[in-house]
Amino acid sequence: MKIAHKIASAVFAAATVLTLAGCASTPSQEGTGEYVDDAVLTTKVKASIFNEPSLKSTEINVETFKGTVQLSGFVAQPADISKAGEVARGVKGVKSVKNDIRVK
Repeated sequence: MKIAHKIASAVFAAATVLTLAGCASTPSQEGTGEYVDDAVLTTKVKASIFNEPSLKSTEINVETFKGTVQLSGFVAQPADISKAGEVARGVKGVKSVKNDIRVK
């Protein structure tokens, strides 16, 4: 009975380690917690851009990876590019902004 208990404990420990390793992040892949945080940041940035009257949120795409927000899309005015970057940088939790927005 003790051997079966030890085997069961070892299997459980191994499964736990593998599960946690599967949730860990790597340089090119986010961990589970980071993915959720990035999804929240993306939503907050999109909402901030939507709430900025001078910007058309439908023209600007937002993606986030490990706290870095990437903006892309096409806008009518050069000033809209800098304004979108400024708005994104103003969102709490954003580490940096990569602004790839272009003028139509």
